[in-house]
This record gives sequence, C-alpha cells and structure tokens, in this order.
Amino acid sequence: MAKNKWLKLVFSRRTLVIFTLLAQIFLTIFIVASTSMYLKYSYWFLIFLSVIVCIYVINKREKAGYKLTWIFIILLFPIFGGVLYILLNFWSNPKKLRRSIDRNIRDSREAFHLPGNCFDELIDSHPDFKTQAHYLQKYAGFPVYGNTKQEYLPSGEAFFYKVMEKMKKAQKYIFLEFFIIKEGMMFNSILKILEMKAAEGLDIRIIYDDLGCFFTLPPDFRDKLDMKGIKTFVFNPFRPIVSSLQNNRDHRKIISIDGKVAFTGGLNLADEYINVVERFGHWKDSAVMLEGDGAWSLTLIFLQMWNLSTKEKDDYSVFYSGEEREEHTDEELKTWGYVQPYADNPIDVENVGEHVYIQIINQAKNYVYINTPYLIVDDNLLSALMLAAKSGVDVRIITPHRWDKWIVAITSRSYYMRLIQAGVKVYEYTSGFNHGKTFVSDDKIATVGTTNLDFRSLYLHFECGVLIYSSKTIMAIKEDFLETMPSSKEMTIKDCAKNSFQRIIQDLLRIFAPLM
Repeated sequence: MAKNKWLKLVFSRRTLVIFTLLAQIFLTIFIVASTSMYLKYSYWFLIFLSVIVCIYVINKREKAGYKLTWIFIILLFPIFGGVLYILLNFWSNPKKLRRSIDRNIRDSREAFHLPGNCFDELIDSHPDFKTQAHYLQKYAGFPVYGNTKQEYLPSGEAFFYKVMEKMKKAQKYIFLEFFIIKEGMMFNSILKILEMKAAEGLDIRIIYDDLGCFFTLPPDFRDKLDMKGIKTFVFNPFRPIVSSLQNNRDHRKIISIDGKVAFTGGLNLADEYINVVERFGHWKDSAVMLEGDGAWSLTLIFLQMWNLSTKEKDDYSVFYSGEEREEHTDEELKTWGYVQPYADNPIDVENVGEHVYIQIINQAKNYVYINTPYLIVDDNLLSALMLAAKSGVDVRIITPHRWDKWIVAITSRSYYMRLIQAGVKVYEYTSGFNHGKTFVSDDKIATVGTTNLDFRSLYLHFECGVLIYSSKTIMAIKEDFLETMPSSKEMTIKDCAKNSFQRIIQDLLRIFAPLM
C-alpha cells in the first residue's frame, strides 16, 4: 500500500511539473556557464546581453521594486542573469492575453450599467467621495450602485452559514470563483447544494486557480464535477514551462447567486477558514455579502473571467434579474449608502487595488484601520501610510502573529520600524492567523476584498473588492477591527529587529520582496 502511494506520488502531474521546471532552470544555467567557460566570446556576449537587459528593465514601465530586484540579480549573476530574465519574460505572450482582456472588458462595459448609474447621486450627496468614485467608474469602468444591502461577515463561520443559506434559495444560477478549494467539511457541504441545484437544471459554474489548488485537489476533480453537471474551469493551468505568466494567478473569491446576491472577501473554500481544522491557531477572516444592484457587478466580473478563460461569449443580459428588483424604503436605502465593486488584473498597467487603497489613505482625516495578512509594500504605499500618520491620522494595521510563510513574515516585519517611527501603530494578531483584507476610514468609507498588501496581490494577481460609501456596514467593519485589537500585540521598535544579523537578513529579503 505504501509502495503504491509513493509510486503514485513520483509519477503524478505535480511531481512531473516541478521536476520539469527545475530541469529547465538547471539546464539553462549549465549551458550558459559551460559555454562562457570555454568560449571567451560567449562570455563577453552574455555580459553584453545582461547590460542590454538592465537598460531594458530600467526603461520598462514597471514598479521600481521589480527593477531593483532584477538589476540586483543580474549584477549578482552577470553571466546568466540576463538570460534568466529573457527566459522568464520573453517566452510568454502577454500581448495576446492583454488583447483578449481588453476585448472582454469592451464587450461587457455596457452591461455593468443595467441596474442604472448612481454616480451623480453619490457625488451630489457626498462630494468628498468624488475622486474615488470618479476613478473607479470613469477610468477603471466599475459603476456606483445604490439599492444594495450589505452585510459584513467578520469570520469564516459567519460567511459559511450565510453562503449555505443563500445558495439553497438559488433559482437560476450559482457562480463560484476561488483561488483555493480543498475537499473537506466546508467545500463538501457546498458541493452537495451545487449538485442538488445542478440536478434541478440551474447553471452551476466554478473557476479555480490551478496553482492555488495544486496540492489540494485530486487530478480528476474537474472531471468529477463535469459528470455532476457542474461546469468547471481551471484557471492558468500550471505547466512545466518557465514563464512569467505562471505568476499571474486568479486570487479572486466570488460567489454570485442569480445576480441578486454576491459575496467576496478573504475566504477560500477550505476547512481552516472556518476553524474546523487548525493550521496557524484561530483563523481570522472576513467577507461582505451584497444583496441588490451591486451584486450584479460581481456577477459580471465572474462572467468576464469565465468568457476570457473558456473563450465563450455569453449574452450578459440573460443573467440580469433586474425585472425582479425589490423595492425598498428611502430610510433603508439611506442606511445602505452606495457600493462600488471593482476588479484588478495584472496584464494591464493599471493597479486598481493599489489605487483604491492609496486614495483611502490619502483622503483620511481622522483614522485608517487596516487588516492584512502580509505587509510587503512598495514605496508608494509605504510613503502614503507614513505621510498619513505624520499628518495626524490614526493609522493602525493588524497583521498575523502566527504566519503561514516564515520568509514572508520576516520580510513583512522589516517594514515595521519605518512605519512605527512615522507614527503608524502596527499590531500582530496573537490568537492565530489574520487573513482579512479590509480598510476602513473616518466612519465614511471602507473596502473589503481579496487584495493583500504585498507585491503579488497588488501587481501580479487577478483580484477584486467592494468599496462601500456612507453605509452602516462601515461601522460593523470598524467595530470588528477594534474588537480584534485586544487579541493583538502592539509592536514596538524593540520588537522590529533584535540584532544586527536579523537586520541584515531583513534588508536582503526586502531586495527580493517583489518575488514573494
């Protein structure tokens, strides 16, 4: 039995992919190194190539952190540093993907406005929100919606309960898009409902990221779901080819039910997110549920990804349930405020998630409270946080105390000292792992979504979130943050780097932060 298990592991797709990738890297290094050793002209050609690559990197429209990392790598390994960059970046074809994404966005742009346009209404009643709303609607293409009830879900358990409740009421379709799916109590319970609804004739679709589920799902998982009538797509299959496109993962978490109810937030579909199993102590997470017009936007964001991935061309209006729109009192609508769901993709040069965060920080007058599992940021975000604190804004950040990746933890902590010296209060959630991604400011604006404060989320992944204006939900997000603080330890300068060796390690790791 044990022998069969090992044979299965050795000849599995996962082992093959990892072995092939490593073989490509080592073979490239061997060929380059041996060629340069025996042929002096090759040596100087490779040096010249690395210089050309450095010039290209410096002039490329890219984040300064990435430029610095690659130039450092090329300086460290001048013989094959340039070749490595070419191998990773020029074997991929992002232009083709970019054209597909642009076409997809154009085809769906008008559909976002089917529930109407509340931009002018928002600006008339709350002119302070003009810059945020204008950027997301007029430039990024994500409209403002009223008529949307929100419910903030401060834990995985609350999220799971509400998802199960709403899924059972589905009448037309259920769409799911997740970075990680893992078989267990949480997903198996959801799957039973999906199977039942598929048998009733509902349109059930699932997108999951191949790398995110690389070690969590069996190879025949997609086939099993297809046999149950559940349409499934595996995003960006992890192939044994060295390419920068392997970095572009689908990190979104979306559930849409009939286009009337939608969820997003930090939670994946695995048992640790609802504390059925323990990995890093208590798992603290969050999500938001939208009921009403705003749910349609998250539905379209899912359909954009589905059509991009499958090459299908859905008629978006078929999925819109506007004729069944519920009417609400003016008092209800006033307490719900407005929402603006948004999405981000790494193929264009527009960092939507980062810009949402920076605008909240820059426009804060009294406070900004932030939950994030990782704190590895570029100079723009770092400067914005420090300037806000220096300007008298109460800036607080809660990160985990028990981390899932130790190297990321060390790198995150390397940013603490500068932030604390500027007046930012940094806390670590001592009860376990804080995986929430929330910003809340001045009792007026908040966002809940999937974007971490790290390079991967901000610049390499497909992400999404919901910006919330002038809603009672904002107070629920603030209260959750304040209730988490007693379970968190405030970090001091003494906690940041206890000796010179640790500081040197942190400085080195920060050079490679964009690759984490």
